[in-house]
Amino acid sequence: MQNLKLFALLFFIGSLSSAQPVRPTDYPQKFRTFVPLGDPSVPAMKSTDVTASDGARWTATREGLYRRHPKSAVRDRVQFFGGRRYLPDGPITGLAPDRSGGVFVATASGVSHIEFRPMTLEEKASAFEERVRLRHLRHGFTADSDLREPGNLATSYTISTDNDGLWTAMYVGAELFRFAASHSKEALANARQGLEALLFLEQITGRPGFPARSYIDATEQRPSDGTWHPTADGKLQWKGDTSSDEIVGHMFAFALGWDHLPASDPLRPRIAATCRRIMDHIIANGYNLIDVTGKPTTWGQWSQAYFDTPGGNPDSPLNAVELLSFLRTTHHITGDEKYAREYDKVAVDLNYAERTARYTELCHEINYSDEELAMLSFYPLFIYEHDPKYQALYSKAADQWWKNIKRELNPLWTAIYALGRPELELTEDYAGAVWTLRRFPMDLITWNIDNSHRSDLPSDKSPERFNEHQTAKLIPPDERPVMKWNSNPFRLKGGNGGRSEDDGATYLLAYWLARYHRLPMTP
Repeated sequence: MQNLKLFALLFFIGSLSSAQPVRPTDYPQKFRTFVPLGDPSVPAMKSTDVTASDGARWTATREGLYRRHPKSAVRDRVQFFGGRRYLPDGPITGLAPDRSGGVFVATASGVSHIEFRPMTLEEKASAFEERVRLRHLRHGFTADSDLREPGNLATSYTISTDNDGLWTAMYVGAELFRFAASHSKEALANARQGLEALLFLEQITGRPGFPARSYIDATEQRPSDGTWHPTADGKLQWKGDTSSDEIVGHMFAFALGWDHLPASDPLRPRIAATCRRIMDHIIANGYNLIDVTGKPTTWGQWSQAYFDTPGGNPDSPLNAVELLSFLRTTHHITGDEKYAREYDKVAVDLNYAERTARYTELCHEINYSDEELAMLSFYPLFIYEHDPKYQALYSKAADQWWKNIKRELNPLWTAIYALGRPELELTEDYAGAVWTLRRFPMDLITWNIDNSHRSDLPSDKSPERFNEHQTAKLIPPDERPVMKWNSNPFRLKGGNGGRSEDDGATYLLAYWLARYHRLPMTP
């Protein structure tokens, strides 16, 4: 945005009081290698409490391993290493420092070498790019990857999920921002592949404007959940009961595709036509997404009638943001004034614009998935909406979501919020966002993580949506379970025994969006 305040030279990380300027230099990333017992490369284990070559003290406990370094930035002074992400099974029997600040950790079942490798944020992004291309592509989607043998990436295979469209859209967004920022031909090709997959989701159903959640071919096992339908030729099956998650994702990706693909790219008119069909379907059906059953899907409802129900009322501030974002995006892409008129009708006559700013009044439960849908919907509104009266309402609405999001130090939500609130001083928030990018784990295998024993993580007694134990203190990304941005970063336990791997597109979207918009979060 034209008025965005940029901090071009310096930004900050760690404790604000220490005010240490961050330079676009390397940051030590954690890597773990399992080594067999008796391997000659393993030094003699001295004790369970050692000092490394960089001055850090490593101390073993029953639950894991602590690293303490008083000269580190405040957020990094005490770090915990637990579970198979870092350690072999069983209690620690010995430690030995290496020559570069790392440590060897012995248990009854083996030895783990934990080491630190300096990487820039862009080098880290490149590693995640490689991961997506190696193990997370299915029919052009950015797909979940399961592991036939827990922890063994050589046994990975992709699967269909409820939100193939949304996760693909986030990767497409990352690649489009990467292309816009770096002119990478590889990024453009990757984005185009993902966009083709998203466009096909709307075609496969045979219902103009109604995208599928996912699809499989005859070689793939159909997931046990959801509602599936065969295509007319019987060669494919597609998943119905499409949710607002998919429409938010598709519209987000279509907006970025329209803005950042080359003007002559043949995908642009296809994006415009598909966007128009989806919006026409929603408008014609009273602001609902209508399934093959002839009824609204479970979560594809943006109507006033839905808002008047007990279940729809708390959803209404979010769903109002979504519908207004869809309409503004469709008008931006197609240039058709009928969508501008519909937008004004929904915003003013139906009072949806004011409803967006009733989140704290109507919603009394923190849903991290809803935060994701809200921020991805706010982005087009912040970029395309120039009317001061609407801008003021959307800023007020975003402020209400920010009250909880602020404490998450989420780099993607921080970047989007900054675009909508350029007049605010967000130095400390940028610091937290940089820290999260730097501490985002390199190992994205879904190992079991249990932080419930930790005395440094005070219990949060407030209700958690799924009644899981959570802490009142943010857990560093490389110490908590692997999760996308739609999960609770205060959750103490998680994982599935290392039976899957995340793709890392959440990191990529946050990094490249901030890089493209020249926010003080990336070099």
